[in-house]
Amino acid sequence: MNRAKTIKIVRDAYGKIAKGQKGCGCGTCSGPDAKEYAKSIGYSEEDLRAIPDEANLALSCGNPTALAGLKKGEIVLDLGAGAGFDCFLAASKVGTKGKVIGVDMTPEMIEKARDNAKRNAIKNVEFRLGEIENLPAADHSVDAVISNCVINLSADKPRVFQEIYRVLKPGGRISISDIALLKKLPEKILENILAYVGCIAGAILVDEYRKIVERAGFKDVKVSGKGLSLYTDSYTEDPVEGKIMGSLKKGESIQDYVVSVCIEGHK
Repeated sequence: MNRAKTIKIVRDAYGKIAKGQKGCGCGTCSGPDAKEYAKSIGYSEEDLRAIPDEANLALSCGNPTALAGLKKGEIVLDLGAGAGFDCFLAASKVGTKGKVIGVDMTPEMIEKARDNAKRNAIKNVEFRLGEIENLPAADHSVDAVISNCVINLSADKPRVFQEIYRVLKPGGRISISDIALLKKLPEKILENILAYVGCIAGAILVDEYRKIVERAGFKDVKVSGKGLSLYTDSYTEDPVEGKIMGSLKKGESIQDYVVSVCIEGHK
């Protein structure tokens, strides 16, 4: 797919998610208990109390805020903010003198996030419509950048990290949760648009991910991985999961290919 087509497909799919019309095609989006899923990937009860329930669309693959070391008064930028899930948690960390800016390219998500902020009287957050490859933020303007299961959806990942580097202040840091690959996926999965929207087909190898971050200029880059609970090896009616399982060789597991990672580094 070319970049323009990829952007349109992803925007349309997540616009429908914002309206509650459909899931992303992975097991988490259609799960009945988003709060339990959040706990399983690293969010505590205290974290979840800081986040409006309606902001939890179960689209995460980790808890980047937990490793970001946010401090009172800092300015934080969240890439692919969705309905504001991680923005609201970060807002509770930086306090009233700090600020969190959430960027998302889906108008329906921005509308939902702004409504969540208004209804819950959370004033130190701002949501901006824009693409993560062309961030609507000034040079050297933020202390930390977080993102959760979003960069895998970008058709130009090097550009994303160049933009992150641009907007960070000197000494600024990144804490990113995302999906990466342990080995290349079968062609049948790579060609499946549902697998792309479901955060699988757009993922890259772990080593390639590290190189992209380092080439953007980041120092002390750390990539830590863990088993992914998005997909299991048991049969479900989920279209992406079924497609993946049907493309695996005998004896292979989904966990042999896909892993959730946390990317940390400094400018």
